Amino acid sequence: MSGPNGKRPTLVADKRKQAAPKRKKTKPKAKTRRTRQKPTSRNPVVWLFRTVLRLVWGIGWRAGALTAIVIALGVAYLAATLPPATALLDGRSRGSVTMLDREGQVFAWRGEQFGGQITADTVSPYLKNAVIATEDRRFYRHFGISPRGIASAVRINLSEGRGPLSGNGGSTITQQTAKLLCLGNNYSPDSGMSEAEFEADCRRTTLARKIKEALYAMAMEVRYSKDEILTIYLNRAYLGAGARGFEAASQRYFGISANELLPSEAAMLAGLLKAPTRYAPTANLQRSQDRANLILGLMEDQGYLTPEDAAVAKANPAVLSEAAEARAGGYYADWVMDQGPAFLTEDTTEDVIVRTTFDPEIQTKAEKALQFIFETKVKPGSEAQAAIVVMSPDGAVRAMVGGRKFQGVAGQFNRAVQAKRQTGSAFKPFVYAAALDLGFSPNTTVTDEPTCWDVPGSGRWCPENYTKDYRGTVTLTEALYRSLNIPAVKVFDRVGREAVANIATDFGIESDLAVGPALALGTSESTLLEMTAAYAGILNGGSSVEPYGLVELTLKGDSQPILEQEGGIGERVISPEAARQLIYMMHQVIERGTSTRAKLPDGREAAGKSGTTQAARDAWFIGFTADYVTGVWIGYDDNTPLAGVTGGGLPAEIWKETMVAIHEELPVRPLPMMLPDRVAGEPSAQRQRRRNDNDNAVERVIINVLNDIFGR
Repeated sequence: MSGPNGKRPTLVADKRKQAAPKRKKTKPKAKTRRTRQKPTSRNPVVWLFRTVLRLVWGIGWRAGALTAIVIALGVAYLAATLPPATALLDGRSRGSVTMLDREGQVFAWRGEQFGGQITADTVSPYLKNAVIATEDRRFYRHFGISPRGIASAVRINLSEGRGPLSGNGGSTITQQTAKLLCLGNNYSPDSGMSEAEFEADCRRTTLARKIKEALYAMAMEVRYSKDEILTIYLNRAYLGAGARGFEAASQRYFGISANELLPSEAAMLAGLLKAPTRYAPTANLQRSQDRANLILGLMEDQGYLTPEDAAVAKANPAVLSEAAEARAGGYYADWVMDQGPAFLTEDTTEDVIVRTTFDPEIQTKAEKALQFIFETKVKPGSEAQAAIVVMSPDGAVRAMVGGRKFQGVAGQFNRAVQAKRQTGSAFKPFVYAAALDLGFSPNTTVTDEPTCWDVPGSGRWCPENYTKDYRGTVTLTEALYRSLNIPAVKVFDRVGREAVANIATDFGIESDLAVGPALALGTSESTLLEMTAAYAGILNGGSSVEPYGLVELTLKGDSQPILEQEGGIGERVISPEAARQLIYMMHQVIERGTSTRAKLPDGREAAGKSGTTQAARDAWFIGFTADYVTGVWIGYDDNTPLAGVTGGGLPAEIWKETMVAIHEELPVRPLPMMLPDRVAGEPSAQRQRRRNDNDNAVERVIINVLNDIFGR
């Protein structure tokens, strides 16, 4: 179909309205209320735990952060207040006293010895490694405290039934150094505590102190390098026998610097850190060596020593130097400390060097003589005590045995100096010295017969001889060598108490002397040192003697001494002639009197006198040769009577053993004595020889004294 113009018409949709599709009508649903359903399985305990945990965490991290800030500020403040490390190396409040013998060799120390500053860089690497292996193997890896070490220590303490802070402390070297520094507090005498009490207080283990110690240790880690901390520790650690620091300990025990220590020596010193007194080699060398072997094992396990080096060290354990090993002179050293002013000895704040008159060889020989007699002639288990003093004629004390045993600890009771005992017949030479000085002769006679004296305040006194018999008319010489009591009291009565007392006092007997005639028999008390010095006064020609041991006192590092002693001879007490006569009389005591057991071999002349007190509570023998004066005392500390002992017995034998030993290499020299004009039974040839000897007596005494002062 086409349109009017012949074209097909365009298709057009019907113009009718197309209806939109109709929505199906549905019945609306009824509205329902939406409600939350309750959980069906909630645990209230879990909920509570989570709530508390959130609360604790919320508070805890804030408190922890605040605590960390406070700790950091505290550590920073402490670190800022710490002085340079070099100022902390020598923290002693007291100085030390080093004693040299007559040859200039060290034989004793007193006070706190500080050998000089050492550093972790220059000290023997064996020592450095031994200390770290023993005390703190993680020293270079922690920040001052070791939580692992503390936890381990607490576990060990609890497992052994102790408190968590008792016993093992788990302290690092830094913490131990903090303790040594007493957390920065220095000792002051004004504190009211002794230094030992102060140090004990610094080492108290409490929770509060542990916290302070940890803070101080961390501050040190901030302020100092690890090697600086170790340097402080090496210089301040106490290592027994008064040694502060490893340099002092090395010098004291081995006689070398800490820079030169071998593995065995380093291990022994490191072992002292656990218990210095117990493991000190001067106390028990074997125990110290066993401890050192344990340290060597630790060094091997931690790679500081090869197995070969460790084996060599164990096979060659460290030994003491001669100076440390020589335990002789302990009593002597105590006595010398009293010779100088306290501010330079007992209380010195300086390091002092004291040169003395001490002779270690004589000391050893005296000790051996005492030991020999007690082992061979005294009942085993006897608690009797003894003392020996050896001196030169000018009072220079060469040896001193203050008792049968010396434990190496300063301050023990010295019976040679501190024990005042009745002297018995050992006092009689002073009675005869007074008589001879007044013009009596060794041949002056006196009657030995029963005699009584009326003593004011005491009544009638009738002394007896020891033998209970009487010899009639005797010379003063015989009266002395037989130790007769009646003649001694008669002579005392004739010359007067004042004359005898004055001579005894002038010779150095400082004790109060008895008033009555019993003084002649030695009822007054004296010390062995006083009596020996008084006899030295007789030997040197009648001049008093002040016993001395200190020759020079010098501050360490100085070349000029600040104290010097040139001899102990004082003022004249009796005439030289009286002294030489008395020496002859005392010589007869040994030759044919009560003390023949003291007679020396090889024709060496000696003189002396024994003494036995009432009930034999004390037994003495004091005598001399031309070279030395030696005194011996035996008795009980509690005054128990001696059983069967007299001065002419065991004391004379100890004296002889001592004198034979110390004269072994000395030439035989005669005594400076004067022979009386007539002596019953004396051969004329012997009398002439003694007269010739008397001509040079004074010269010999002078030569002897000069030899003792300046050396042979």
